[in-house]
Amino acid sequence: MKLSVIITTYNAEEWLRKVLIGYSVQTESDFEIVIADDGSTPKTKDVIACFSSKFNHPIVHVWQEDNGFQKPKILNKAILASNSDYLLFTDGDCIPRKDFVYTHLKYKEEGFFLSGGYFKLPMSISNTISENDIVSQDCFEISWLREQGLKFNFKLTKLTHNPLLASFMNWLTPTKRSWNGHNSSGFKKDILAVNGFNEVMKYGGLDRELGERMFNNGMLSKQIRYSAICLHLDHARGYFSQEEWNKNLAIRAFNRKHKIIETPNGINQNE
Repeated sequence: MKLSVIITTYNAEEWLRKVLIGYSVQTESDFEIVIADDGSTPKTKDVIACFSSKFNHPIVHVWQEDNGFQKPKILNKAILASNSDYLLFTDGDCIPRKDFVYTHLKYKEEGFFLSGGYFKLPMSISNTISENDIVSQDCFEISWLREQGLKFNFKLTKLTHNPLLASFMNWLTPTKRSWNGHNSSGFKKDILAVNGFNEVMKYGGLDRELGERMFNNGMLSKQIRYSAICLHLDHARGYFSQEEWNKNLAIRAFNRKHKIIETPNGINQNE
């Protein structure tokens, strides 16, 4: 298969259902889905079962016991469970446009990882989006979003269908080409080369930390913010902790100063 989509989730069954609908209508079909489940109840397993027949390849469900926020650990387990040499990472609250997987495959290149973004929706529209809105792709249309009450702003350019405008905006945007957990992809071997995600880290920059170690290892990145489109469904962030955030910032600062490539607390702990 051409690619593995690794989707993180935790007790967000309705959002995950909408996300999986988005992957069921992709223009590219030769990919697998790996659910990186950080301790959800059996309700998530039930959602996955409903979609098991909608893809060419079985959905791989990787689950671990709920012991608080352990996203890096479940991601490392999902990487090991994946069956492709190219991995696309996203979250269970990000609905992909129908060309999402195709776009990541189009721009993949040895020596690079791809850095994408998302278009953030308010809770009212997040709740409104139906299966039909995703299948028809209406929810990716600016006119439809405006009808649902979304105010016009410059960020709507993220939803462009014009490849020339998307390429120009990818070049123009001041946003850093960082590894973003909701929309980034790279070769498995390059992720393994830095020992995967740092399992010591909690919420706050853990994805970017992986990308920074990949940079230290000589990797480059490409901006596809305006080409690989996904809609971010709104949700609360009860797992935020300023103390943990500060710890993560200190880890990243140390890595930059000392050009750290491999984390000692990474994927090899799960092998």
